Amino acid sequence: MTRQTPRSVALGATGPPVGRQGLGCMGMSEFYGPTDVEESLRTLDRALELGVTLFDTADAYGHGRNEELLRPFVRANRDRVVIATKFGLVRKADDPRYRGVDNSPGYLRRAVEASLRRLGVETIDLYHVHRVAPGTPVEETVGALAELVAQGKVRHLGLSEVTGAQLRAAHAVHPIAAVQSEWSLFSRDVETTVVPTAAELGVALVPYSPLGRGFLAGAVTSVDQLAPDDFRRHMPRFTGDRAGHNAALLAPVHRIAAARCATAAQVALAWVHHRQAVHGLTVVPIPGTRSRARLTENVAAADLVLTEGELAELEPIAARVAGSRDAGLTMAAVRRD
Repeated sequence: MTRQTPRSVALGATGPPVGRQGLGCMGMSEFYGPTDVEESLRTLDRALELGVTLFDTADAYGHGRNEELLRPFVRANRDRVVIATKFGLVRKADDPRYRGVDNSPGYLRRAVEASLRRLGVETIDLYHVHRVAPGTPVEETVGALAELVAQGKVRHLGLSEVTGAQLRAAHAVHPIAAVQSEWSLFSRDVETTVVPTAAELGVALVPYSPLGRGFLAGAVTSVDQLAPDDFRRHMPRFTGDRAGHNAALLAPVHRIAAARCATAAQVALAWVHHRQAVHGLTVVPIPGTRSRARLTENVAAADLVLTEGELAELEPIAARVAGSRDAGLTMAAVRRD
């Protein structure tokens, strides 16, 4: 691999310094088949050793269990860890595919108290609006979040899956440090309005699923390889003829990986890291894993610099992907003030 000097980056113009790559913790509690708590905890410790400091969770992951899982790790390393969590998705225990969205001020005040309690901290470093609720102006939500900053319960604000216009409106109320969106060789719609707006405003991009939920790593090419409760079984890109079509798109990824003595996952992550130079903004991917071996592989990808020729080979992939990136979940706006 071609090496870069490891360094931390500022999470946008107003955010804290973090390692160049973060860790998505969702799969440690839910969604990707059987979990292993002990290995997950060891993975958290190893991440910190490797320079990962941004750890991402949400109150919706495992119905709060993911935040509880992180509690001892965060408390033991509070001065070294930047903990990011999210609120706004409302789930039902008896309907695993249901997603409600509630951004109302009353709801978010209750949500932050619950997250603080589960994480065992006095302040959340980065608090994201998980999804913007239809019918609730983003300015209203961010105004209420700004009160939490003034109270010392939250340090920095973030958004997830917003439009460029929503980001601009939110940032006018209170500085937004980061935006989370899916961004990968398979998913580039974020580049249309969000990325240019974020670059203009000094907001960082925190790409989730930078490996296409594992597809870009080349390990999963069919739902038959997945556990019965793995939610990717419902994702269009993994199902039917689309899976084979999308797997064939990875040929240049595998060619580049073989030539560079790297893995497909490392090439895919290196492409995401390169977006920082392309678009002129801070980019901190948060690939998720609960395995120390996979974590080590992912972190090394930040040191892989792709050539212009390699980048040109990868450029057409996203436009050829078959299937939408979501799982067709039921989304309903709710307000419980």
